[in-house]
Amino acid sequence: MKRDAVLVDLALQGGGAHGAFTWGVLDRLLEERWLEVDGVSGTSAGAMNAAVLADGHAAGGAEGARAALEEFWASVSRAALMSPLRRTPLDVLLDRWTLDHSPVFVAMDIASRLFSPYDLNPGGSNPLRDILAERIDFDRLGRARIKVFVTATNVRTGRGRVFRNREITPEVMLASACLPTLFQAVEVNGEAYWDGGYSGNPTITPLVRECDSRDTILVQINPVERPGTPRSARDILNRLNEVSFNAVLLKELRMIALMRQVANPGDREGALWAGMRIHRVASDLMVDLGYSSKLNAEWEFLCMLRDEGRRSAEAFLAAHRQDLGRSSSLDLEALLEGV
Repeated sequence: MKRDAVLVDLALQGGGAHGAFTWGVLDRLLEERWLEVDGVSGTSAGAMNAAVLADGHAAGGAEGARAALEEFWASVSRAALMSPLRRTPLDVLLDRWTLDHSPVFVAMDIASRLFSPYDLNPGGSNPLRDILAERIDFDRLGRARIKVFVTATNVRTGRGRVFRNREITPEVMLASACLPTLFQAVEVNGEAYWDGGYSGNPTITPLVRECDSRDTILVQINPVERPGTPRSARDILNRLNEVSFNAVLLKELRMIALMRQVANPGDREGALWAGMRIHRVASDLMVDLGYSSKLNAEWEFLCMLRDEGRRSAEAFLAAHRQDLGRSSSLDLEALLEGV
């Protein structure tokens, strides 16, 4: 059945190579011509997907966006072909995507607790810099119809900074994805920035205040819940990483739930919050993937995540197609329980 057009905005989490899952979700959603993307907020890998989507869409519509996303992730994989961060032969044989047993990853993990990126990478090199310059036309992105919001964390103040289309440069993108144990802080307009995940993963408020859409689709790649209590040092650090990178998002979603309850729909600001509809696309597969696999850029792994993203988006559409434009499919009020 043909649907009337629905204006949506997208909120894209970061998570290194796991961002290929978001690529798959976007690839499937872009096939639905009745869905019109108004704005995209992204952090880290989510920022990469957001900027590539908007720039590709400006160049060639939905098909241009789909092609741009595939080309971007293919470039990421090609750049990693000579990387020493590889799965062990046993992991390949057992079809495990983890790098936990890679001698290079283990050595790098230990070194990151003893030395800083200023010691190990004094030149501040980052392979993403060339990929971004090659794959994104930043002048065109600045004029794109789709609004893009990229979050980075100001090192000096600890606050999140949201960059918009005309402000976005390769340095802004690198800042949004700057894990401080791996890369030197990225300077933008005289300020140093780290990964945006510490302050907004992703930031949703600009989607509410600056976009015409009332439907926000959150693509979540960091598991909120994980069964059991981690006991190994690596599992504990992995869970800490997930908790910290979800904390700001959950706090913002709780704030939105409260605003929807108390907002006065009679004034403009209140109407914006009261009229919000929130949806989420996620996958249980992400629970099976640990931190180390976020550094795995093998094409087979990225394609597996893409395919899982497409399946998850298909399941979301099958269950909630009719909710889009009408009602929230994510129960925000449940987030207020016990608060």
